[in-house]
Amino acid sequence: MSKPGQAQQRILTKKWYLYLTEFFAGMSVMAVELGASRLLAPYFSSSQIVWTIIIGTIMIAMALGNVWGGRSADRNPNPDKLYGRMLIAAVWIAAIPFIGKMVILGISALLVMTVNTNFLIWAAFLSCMIVFVYPLFLLGTVTPSLVKFSVSSLDDSGKTVGTLGAANTIGSIIGTFIPTFVSIPAVGTAATFVIFSGILLLLSAVYFISVRRGALKVIISVILFAGCSAAALSFGFAFWEKHLTLEDESVYNYLQVQEDDSRVILSTNVLFGVQSVYIKNDTLTGMYYDYALAAPMMLEQQEQTDLLVLGMGTGTYATQCRRYYRDMHIEGVEIDGKITDLAHEYFALPDDIPVTTYDGRAFLGGTDKKYDIIMVDAYQDITIPFQMSSREFFTTVRSHLKENGVMIVNMNMISQDENGINAYLADTIASVFGNVYTADVKGATNRELFASDNPAMIENLRKHTQETDSQELAEMMQEVQARLVPYSAGNRILTDDKAPVELLGMQTIDAMISRELDYYRDKFEKEGIKGLIG
Repeated sequence: MSKPGQAQQRILTKKWYLYLTEFFAGMSVMAVELGASRLLAPYFSSSQIVWTIIIGTIMIAMALGNVWGGRSADRNPNPDKLYGRMLIAAVWIAAIPFIGKMVILGISALLVMTVNTNFLIWAAFLSCMIVFVYPLFLLGTVTPSLVKFSVSSLDDSGKTVGTLGAANTIGSIIGTFIPTFVSIPAVGTAATFVIFSGILLLLSAVYFISVRRGALKVIISVILFAGCSAAALSFGFAFWEKHLTLEDESVYNYLQVQEDDSRVILSTNVLFGVQSVYIKNDTLTGMYYDYALAAPMMLEQQEQTDLLVLGMGTGTYATQCRRYYRDMHIEGVEIDGKITDLAHEYFALPDDIPVTTYDGRAFLGGTDKKYDIIMVDAYQDITIPFQMSSREFFTTVRSHLKENGVMIVNMNMISQDENGINAYLADTIASVFGNVYTADVKGATNRELFASDNPAMIENLRKHTQETDSQELAEMMQEVQARLVPYSAGNRILTDDKAPVELLGMQTIDAMISRELDYYRDKFEKEGIKGLIG
């Protein structure tokens, strides 16, 4: 067992430096954990399931690091070992935004050919294990090692260990808030990884400089850090896309805008398609928004109607309604203010349509206003907010509708499973409203649900379709009528207390992936990887 030299003894007697190391190690762990959620979300969603996988794998890594670090410190209490591990962790964390994205896509490509169930669970779990476990294992060795270095006698061991624990906890608290509210919205996920890896690198470099050795380790680490950082900051989430108009992040979402001569689209997830669209020639979108235009025609009268959109996005539905129903008063609620900014900048959302930056359910809880139409468009791929899927929520929506008002819900994962997420949502809605109809969107994975207490809602639709001056709208409404199916209520009810929407959504995603990828699996089995590339 080696003994600390004089230079090491000097820095070990300065316990404030050890406390500082513990503080920034705790901060970096939490920053990496939050960064992990943002790195995975554009590919696998930000559902509770993905969060559970992130937290679980990180806790495994930290626990293993604690055990190994304690034993290592007992065998060889040399701070060089600890700060050397921190150098490795710093370089690895800086490389995550660059290498991690390729690892995620590589694992996804492999699993879609081999896994039939729980694809997102396996993909997210393996990605976390490969990308995040090792650097956090190394950071898990920090606390037991510092305890070994800082406890000089049993007389003050409790005080010293308590101070180290407090430093770690305070660092973790700050490391929770800074990425979420400062660094990720301001400079992005990649830069956040770089910033906190740079802090670890600086701590380690100061140590090695103070003990006057390890210069080669530091120089190599700085060079690798610089290279990884440069690659990370220039490597987007959709790095294969060459013509993006915008790639950005907000507090809530990854944001991607693409524009061509005919349309502008917003995606908030790399793997799950389009969230909003703006058609430049003022025609129908060809998406579920066109089907939702049937809601105003289900009312008794269409003059001076009030529409509320929960989940406004960039305002596609609001813009469509303004085009075809000019007397309609429209307002929206969107939790992500940055998306609202994009709506005005890229998607031609009229300035006179107010948008409140708030949670949809909380907004309803704070207003007494009633509306003729309420559209619920807050379900984004697998990420379905449970508080906006329960019977209590839909009861609140119903209470904010005028007499014979209509609610529209966009359900974006069509499933033939009679116990799938759509069946639960429809049963829950049917337990609140007297009349429920659904229409599957042609050529898409969306299903529009219309609910009202007015038994004449379909008759109104037919009547107003015949009366409209727009041939384009009339033809669209005829297609909606042909696809409308009355829904027979079941007993699968979601409540505020019990709403397993993530698991139900995961099952639907598995079924969708299985259907969509059958072609590629068959091609892979017959022709191998060359067939896929071709």
